Amino acid sequence: MNETIAFFQSKKYELLLFALIQHLFIGVFLTDLDFYTRIVWPINMLILGLGSIFIFTGKHSWRHWLRNLHFIVVLLLPIGIPAFKDVAWYFTFLNINYVIFFVFLFLELLRFLLKPGYINSDIISASACGYFLLIEISVFLLQTFEYYNPLSFKGIDTSSPAGIFTDLVYFCSITFTSIGFGDITPNHHITKLVTAFIGVTGQFYTVVLVGILISKFSSKN
Repeated sequence: MNETIAFFQSKKYELLLFALIQHLFIGVFLTDLDFYTRIVWPINMLILGLGSIFIFTGKHSWRHWLRNLHFIVVLLLPIGIPAFKDVAWYFTFLNINYVIFFVFLFLELLRFLLKPGYINSDIISASACGYFLLIEISVFLLQTFEYYNPLSFKGIDTSSPAGIFTDLVYFCSITFTSIGFGDITPNHHITKLVTAFIGVTGQFYTVVLVGILISKFSSKN
């Protein structure tokens, strides 16, 4: 048992990276968006939560206990989606809690990346996790505006919560990579400014990350 825990602890960033990728992009393998909303989304959040557990192993401050309690809330929220799928305030509450959850994870990863002195596979995996966490934060932040004002974006499939989520995953991904096909566009001054800030944040993270990796590599040599 201890060996299993030690193994997962040693692979914690790889586990989190897998959890983030499957959470964002598992829709590639699904065509039934209603099934995605009712079944896959809660399972995704469970996998994501399990993938993040080992990031906080051995830490017992009040922040981490608060994070554990908050994760229980985050885990339970998708279960209510079928019952509250037409209730806008529920999705606003859900999205705000997801933003808080992913911001907390991102800050924890950032603290790890800023530790000086070495570069290894954990640093590379954590760096990739940070990028996908920024996409997660952006998706749920923009979803908050979309549910508050359905005219926040043009080109989004609003037929189901899963449709909105997958479209915003796509939109945030191409915004971070500076591709911008133009099929989905912000349609309100708030979402335009938030989208601009998201793009700048993504570029800033990339530049800072490159600097951190070069610094660690130079320090190791």
